[in-house]
Amino acid sequence: MPRGRLRVYLGAAPGVGKTFAMLGEGRRALERGRDVVVGLVETHGRPNTEDLLDGLEVIPRRTMVHRGATFTELDVDAVLARAPKIALIDELAHTNVPGSRNAKRWQDIEEILDAGISVISTVNVQHLESLNDVVQQITGIPQRETVPDEVVRRATQIELVDMSPEALRRRMAHGNIYAPEKVDAALSNYFRVGNLTALRELALLWVAGKVDEQLDRYRSDHGIKGTWEARERVVVCLTGGPEGDTLVRRAARIAARTKGADLLAVHVTRADGLSSGDPASLARQRSLVESMGGTYHQVVGDDIPRALLDFARGVNATQLVLGASRRGRFAQIFSRGVGVDTTALSGSIDVHMITHEEAKKGRRRPQRTRAALTRTRRSIGWLTAVLGMPLLTAGLIPFRDDLSLPSEILFFLVMTVGVALIGGMWPAITAAVGGSLLLNFFFTPPVGEFTISDPENLFALIVFVVVAAAVSTIVDLAARRTREAARASADAEVLSTLAGHVLRGESAVSELLVRVRETFGLTSVTLLERLPDTGRAPDDHTDPAAWRIVATTGGTPCTTPSGGDTDVVIEEDLVLAARGGLLDASDRRVLESFAAEIAVALRQQRLEEEAEQAKPLAEADKMRTALLAAVSHDLRTPLASAKAAVESLLNDEIDWSPEDRSELLATAEESLARLDRLVANLLDMSRLQAGVLGVGLQAVALEEVVPRAVDDLGPLRERVEGDISIELPEIIADPALLERVLVNLMSNAVRYSPPGKKVIITGSWHGDHVEIRVIDRGPGIPPDAHDRVFLPFQRLGDRDNHTGVGLGLALSRGLAEAMGGTLFPDETPGGGLTMILTMPIKEPAA
Repeated sequence: MPRGRLRVYLGAAPGVGKTFAMLGEGRRALERGRDVVVGLVETHGRPNTEDLLDGLEVIPRRTMVHRGATFTELDVDAVLARAPKIALIDELAHTNVPGSRNAKRWQDIEEILDAGISVISTVNVQHLESLNDVVQQITGIPQRETVPDEVVRRATQIELVDMSPEALRRRMAHGNIYAPEKVDAALSNYFRVGNLTALRELALLWVAGKVDEQLDRYRSDHGIKGTWEARERVVVCLTGGPEGDTLVRRAARIAARTKGADLLAVHVTRADGLSSGDPASLARQRSLVESMGGTYHQVVGDDIPRALLDFARGVNATQLVLGASRRGRFAQIFSRGVGVDTTALSGSIDVHMITHEEAKKGRRRPQRTRAALTRTRRSIGWLTAVLGMPLLTAGLIPFRDDLSLPSEILFFLVMTVGVALIGGMWPAITAAVGGSLLLNFFFTPPVGEFTISDPENLFALIVFVVVAAAVSTIVDLAARRTREAARASADAEVLSTLAGHVLRGESAVSELLVRVRETFGLTSVTLLERLPDTGRAPDDHTDPAAWRIVATTGGTPCTTPSGGDTDVVIEEDLVLAARGGLLDASDRRVLESFAAEIAVALRQQRLEEEAEQAKPLAEADKMRTALLAAVSHDLRTPLASAKAAVESLLNDEIDWSPEDRSELLATAEESLARLDRLVANLLDMSRLQAGVLGVGLQAVALEEVVPRAVDDLGPLRERVEGDISIELPEIIADPALLERVLVNLMSNAVRYSPPGKKVIITGSWHGDHVEIRVIDRGPGIPPDAHDRVFLPFQRLGDRDNHTGVGLGLALSRGLAEAMGGTLFPDETPGGGLTMILTMPIKEPAA
């Protein structure tokens, strides 16, 4: 069954109209005769959005009970059973209630897509995993619900629902997004113009990146080699020479002229090893490129201009930056140079020739062994063999009577050795055979005939042919060894670059696949993994159902190992498949090295995922260790106080006055009450973490709970001042648990308040919830530590376990969330800390 198609509406902020657009597309699909159902839609009480639900079939939600509260979630089984063509499912990044089949809604959608059902969904840019921390820096609000970028990138279609910040704020002011009582707070916080503008830019750039990938794939699939100037990309060519720093900085300035332009640096290593630059200079220039926000790339090619342009066209570059030639004018007579050839072949790519201080100073290259024979040298060798021997013969005939045969043979031997040095073995052998025939005919008696009368002359001619063949063979062997050494040097340079990626921590699977594709000029590279329990033979490399794509880059990916031009078996169930041409044995060895590193990166990635899954267990173990270390002191102190007071009262040898007896009884009562609260906190914390805490929600009047909580503070009650209006609506809560939360918050505030300063507790009504504020004038908490104070068994600034077990705030937040509320800290104006407890009201305002 083919997999369903995913369509995602992406927005920069709540209220831009993602759900409205999704429902509108659903209605249009229904009018076209498609089978459409609503799996789950959150209208947030917006009338215009609710109107679009009319006429659409809605799948009933699944009801779940968690910690005594009732929630509704997407019913995956009901959607699968209904089996529509299209399902509308809102909020892709939503976190499901604990106990659901999957932790995240996007995982539910993956199951539905695998069943062949297409899905239309929505997501905001702040929920994308890669942008989560950036959004928090902009807005100051952490987003705990995230979705991996790759899930959204795999969508068949991503549509940006855009709205200007001013228009969105107008919608907010008109009450089209939030309730009226929330509008002022939203406009002055999250929905500030600066925040919305930054979020809009993030959304546009992210979608632009996705469009860029689609454009690259389209051009690859359709064999389009020309440059489409959809986005500025500046490529700077580095040789490892001293002019590289100047070129990089100039290219960065060119890229900076256009917003969003990309900067790429490329170094071409010729397969014959002749163009290898200084590794130290290349490393320094690479660091310079990356410090300016660019990326460094390395490719292998025999023809530097063509390799450079192939890379530039492969990345859809629009501008190419080259340095002016360092070769002198005399050298340019024989070769135009890389810059001139590149400009002539560049086509639609703009080429910038940048002058620098090293121009025309000549190339200072290290001494190297003679290079392998090129086609030009072989051609000159054949020409010398064919024309040189007759010309030499014509030049020696006038001196035939003055020279002996050995002298004449030496002249021909010198010519043969020269041909061998220029053109290699076969031109030299041809020259030797032709020279022997010419010697026989023109210089060996009887002259003018192909016969030899003197055996000594025959021996001389045979030695001449053997020496010529031996010299030419040695020259050819040396040339072959030189070529192999140069190729090995090029391969070593590529592997050195690979090692540099690993050392810099860039060994992610997707990054390595990109490097493979660029290095060998391939169209696509895909990492395939055999599916477990497929029941197929281990050598079945032709069935797409037996393999899954782990990662891919470039054009159309390979779905089977046999679908590529080259495949490397990394492990029995892991294969690297590449398209774009067959690789020779040398390149394949380098590819195998890349493949081995990709396997290591994949294992590392999966180990990190397993470590993330094991992190909660480690945290639980850490919590238990902290409990054992801290609880002994907290239990021992009240027990010792109560025991001492009781033992004193039981001592008949002391005649206690009524005042002393009352004081001892009060000490015992206070110590036992403290012990009771500690044990209750420990038990409730354990129930919270186990998910078995019983929560009995009911309508509660806040003016009745707060006084009881203040009374529970005992002697500390005198330091608390309440301001709770009787006009506040009833809230939905568990009375006993709410009282526990308030007691913990007030006792914590009293503990840190300076003498003479009272803790104030207030209540206020905000739409569908009531805010209870516990305000102190203590030292306060730095903003970066607001979340840390809610960790169990910790106190801000603690370095030992003698100040208490530190459960109050952690338990308070857990109890508040169990009742459907929230608890978060804020700064008290003028200094101090304000703990804000929000609880839902019985009947939310219309």
